[in-house]
Amino acid sequence: MSIPVITLLTLVLCAGILIGGLLAVLLDNIVSAVISAGLSSLFASVVYVVLAAPDVAMTEASIGSGLTTMIFLYAIRKTRNGD
Repeated sequence: MSIPVITLLTLVLCAGILIGGLLAVLLDNIVSAVISAGLSSLFASVVYVVLAAPDVAMTEASIGSGLTTMIFLYAIRKTRNGD
């Protein structure tokens, strides 16, 4: 009994999402946690591509992974500088 390649790839990517989410919660460094959450969102985007939903994948990659991560990093930088 063999597992199809698409199923195996989806399971590996979903494991990456879980690991990224756990790292985002467990890391002490806030910048590393934000980057880990962005990476988790990027894995979700790739899962959407594998599952044949490219429109959802593009939205997740641009807003979920890119824009949200940049906004969090900008906010962290602004609050640490005391501006």
